[in-house]
Amino acid sequence: MKSLPNIIPIFPLSGVIYFPKTNLPLNIFEKRYLDLVNDAFRKDKFMGMIQSQRSKEKENVYKVGCLGKISDFQKSEDGRILINLTGVIRFKILDEIKNNKLYREFKVDYKKYESDLDTLSKDYNSDSLIEKAKVFFKKNGLLLNWREFEKLDETQKINTLSMISPVTNEEKQKLLEALTVDDKIKTLESIINFYLHEVNFNNQTIQ
Repeated sequence: MKSLPNIIPIFPLSGVIYFPKTNLPLNIFEKRYLDLVNDAFRKDKFMGMIQSQRSKEKENVYKVGCLGKISDFQKSEDGRILINLTGVIRFKILDEIKNNKLYREFKVDYKKYESDLDTLSKDYNSDSLIEKAKVFFKKNGLLLNWREFEKLDETQKINTLSMISPVTNEEKQKLLEALTVDDKIKTLESIINFYLHEVNFNNQTIQ
């Protein structure tokens, strides 16, 4: 925990949740985020990803996001930067740090999510969730290679389903903030149950 920065640059994205031990490719082209990625790469390669919230006053963000480490960095001829972020641990925002940079920085705390750093894979009771997810994805026209999916470890399976499920930003945030993997399984299954019930009840396709 001591090696993790307590002040980090934040990249806000709407509708994107990102978990420890997952990978997120990003195509960076906006000036402020080019600055952010260049600064982070030169410093310690750490940057935070968080969901943005709509607001008329200013760009608000949720309170919980995920710290990532730049594991691949390539500059294109047209000035873009292509990176891959590897998820490390979730964080809670404590306060915004005033700076003279184009991007925002925040003081963060990791204590609540220390279990994200565990390296041992565990078995979870996710069979019911996965079966419902298959139906849910099919109803939404989403294709997933379930044979390849089965090769993932249990935590990666749950995180993958959480990341790609076609649910609202608020529901995605609820999944991100679920403290344990078991909590995440229960939360995602509850969300999927709601959508499947609504579809069956109304006899119409989810949008």
